[in-house]
Amino acid sequence: MTEEAGGRLRADAKINQDRLLNAARRAFARDGVDTSLREIAKDAGVGIGTLYRRFPTREDLVWVVYRSEVDRICTSVAELLAQHPPVTALRTWMESFLEFLATKRAMADVLKAALARDDDQRLEIRDRLTTALATLLAAGVAEGSIRTDVAAFDVVMALGGIALVAAEPDQRAQAARQVDLLMYALRPLPSRSTGRG
Repeated sequence: MTEEAGGRLRADAKINQDRLLNAARRAFARDGVDTSLREIAKDAGVGIGTLYRRFPTREDLVWVVYRSEVDRICTSVAELLAQHPPVTALRTWMESFLEFLATKRAMADVLKAALARDDDQRLEIRDRLTTALATLLAAGVAEGSIRTDVAAFDVVMALGGIALVAAEPDQRAQAARQVDLLMYALRPLPSRSTGRG
């Protein structure tokens, strides 16, 4: 096999994997993790054998989809800050994070088993998400649009609470209102007058 042919095969394998992950992401969000793997392969435009070569078990596929979603959310921060003021970037990221949590909820049982096998990976993912949010908060603090005493982990947990109570498609409006309240709570505190009179 020539070097060019080997490179082309690697590129084709990457394209197939990306198609499979995108198809699986859509299917898990729509139907949960019990969706047909054959339908995922069909949606991706590949054979079921290609899916099993890349992901020998359903759990393997769920885990890789989950990790790819974490990567997407964490790497989106720089682009959001380049395109929007910090407050808008933060709000957009929060909405994306809630969509991620909804997908994670659909995969919860399989993920729980996967994460139970490797606590270090669970902590690493939590730290990555918290760090991404901390970057957005710091940009807002520097601009003066976000209060200075906010812990990124507290905001992550607040978003997790919103996802628990308003994760269904028909609750999108409620989730948006709760994010509005959270954004309001992140505004700088009004300065207190110390004068007498």
